[in-house]
Amino acid sequence: MEWVCCCCGRWRVSVELIRGRQRYRLVRRYPAEFGGGKDVLGEVGTVTELEELLRRRTPLDLADLREAA
Repeated sequence: MEWVCCCCGRWRVSVELIRGRQRYRLVRRYPAEFGGGKDVLGEVGTVTELEELLRRRTPLDLADLREAA
């Protein structure tokens, strides 16, 4: 499962099962014209921690994310 920001699609949050636990991974993607690629900005285990990570590392909050198609 993955969520993407509504504004530009650059910020993504994926939910992954790692060692039997759900982890929320925040990633910043770069457009192809800038070489593409991505940076993992952090991984957390709860929605509360995800809110804090978004607040610290991005201009977004949870309301700015939509499920990726």
